[in-house]
Amino acid sequence: MFVIILVVTGLTYIIPAGTYERVLLEGRNAVVPGSYKTITSTPISFLDMFRAIPLGFKTAAEVIFIVFAGAIMFYFMETSNAIENSIGTLVKKLGKKRKYSIIVIMTFVYGFLGVSVGYENNIALIPIAAVLSIALGGDLILAAGMSVGAMTIGFGLSPINPYTIGTGHKIAELPIFSGALLRSALCFSALSFMAYYNIRYFKKIKAYPEKSLGKGLDTNNLDLSKPIKDYSISLRNWLVLLVFTGALVMIIYGVFNFNWFINELSAIFLIVALACGVINRMSATAMSNALLNAVSMAAPGAFMVGFASTIKILMEMGNIGDTISYELANLLQDLPLYASAIGMSLSQSVINFFIPSGSGQALATLPVMLPLGQSLGLTQQTSILAFQIGDGLSNLVNPTLGGLIAMLSMCRVPIDRWIRFIFPVFLTLLVFSFSALIIAVATNYS
Repeated sequence: MFVIILVVTGLTYIIPAGTYERVLLEGRNAVVPGSYKTITSTPISFLDMFRAIPLGFKTAAEVIFIVFAGAIMFYFMETSNAIENSIGTLVKKLGKKRKYSIIVIMTFVYGFLGVSVGYENNIALIPIAAVLSIALGGDLILAAGMSVGAMTIGFGLSPINPYTIGTGHKIAELPIFSGALLRSALCFSALSFMAYYNIRYFKKIKAYPEKSLGKGLDTNNLDLSKPIKDYSISLRNWLVLLVFTGALVMIIYGVFNFNWFINELSAIFLIVALACGVINRMSATAMSNALLNAVSMAAPGAFMVGFASTIKILMEMGNIGDTISYELANLLQDLPLYASAIGMSLSQSVINFFIPSGSGQALATLPVMLPLGQSLGLTQQTSILAFQIGDGLSNLVNPTLGGLIAMLSMCRVPIDRWIRFIFPVFLTLLVFSFSALIIAVATNYS
């Protein structure tokens, strides 16, 4: 991550500074097409590079705290062994012979959560996949594939994503979430491949344990402590699970009805942690120690979220984000029709590295890309699909995306091992998605 910070700092000395004019669109800034202009370069000094780090942490404070809040909640739940006992009982009831079915089902469950509920909203569910994967004989990389991979794909390619598709349709003045059939087929196909890839990886590490990418990762408090046949769920466990389930229902209701986001979710996580402490009859000292232990385990991942946000701050300080968007748009103008659709998607993947927010990227690029696409012969729906594919799939390997780093930290998976695992999926899904783009262009998708 620090190397990326150095590279972005160096780019501010190479790439000219530039900016678009912006207007308010429903309370947020959207660029004005054709308004790009170069400005005086603002290369980042050695001091400013390091100053951007605390500024990045300040910007990412909400995401950093939800990493801590989620870790605290699950640590408190684990003090009663509620998660271990429930997963052990689940495996006991279904039997390890159905482990492949469990992997497929969980991949689609997490994918559906990404499609319908959102991204960071589901961060607290990630450790469940970790415990389940270990119980099935898998590793933490498999856990990340079932949860983080599926959720990222579901959210990124969701036919009803309010941040990308919703924002894009508002800018293009199209009916919200129109043209959902093609996007739904693409999303389902991508999740199906993710489920297949998870099973393939599981079979490989069972046959050749030395090939596990999760070898050496910390599984403390995630391993099952007794044989599967000995597991059962106590009354206290049921109470903890009831509180947790009630919290999830409350979160979903709040997200859809009151526009809850990260701070509200963090508050709910802390309330669940306190309730678990009361149910488990923990003393004040025991609760304090549990909280500090949870924070210590989550700290490395939370720290990486701050680093990821630092890169965005550097882009803003150097004023090179708009220049990159402008130059990529210019490159598309001389491409043939089908190649321009694919090129538009690839350019959005590059931009996503510098503007990891889906809605932020939509507001920064679509006002430019939509008219450009029409001049090239692409429908507005096709341009929005190209944007969604470029933004959504590149999230799988984007080290500047705070939500991805936060979720991987909940699985205790380093970003380098994650990219080694997920990169073949990323490349395969790009082929799937480009096929969908070709269909969109051929059918005049509207």
